[in-house]
Amino acid sequence: MARAEPMRRDWLAKTLAGSLLGLTLGLGCSAVFSLLATGLPLAVRAQLAMWMVAPIWLGTLSGCFCFADGWRAWRTLGLANLAVFGIWALLRLVS
Repeated sequence: MARAEPMRRDWLAKTLAGSLLGLTLGLGCSAVFSLLATGLPLAVRAQLAMWMVAPIWLGTLSGCFCFADGWRAWRTLGLANLAVFGIWALLRLVS
């Protein structure tokens, strides 16, 4: 049976990916939520959009250490950011 490749320890690359791309991912998810939740009163929608950034950011920062290396963390989180901001752009065009 083949052994799995051990995790490499490029903590700096993973930490920077989780910090920078996690923040932008949280902000993007907040923006998408704000565009989709137009049925909510503005005060409620703004509070929910504001407070959802921190859990997404910290969850992404925590999860980035599960990647095998820093390059995979950057690539995956970068693609997630592209997807979220692409959805945000499409929603802005539609509304």
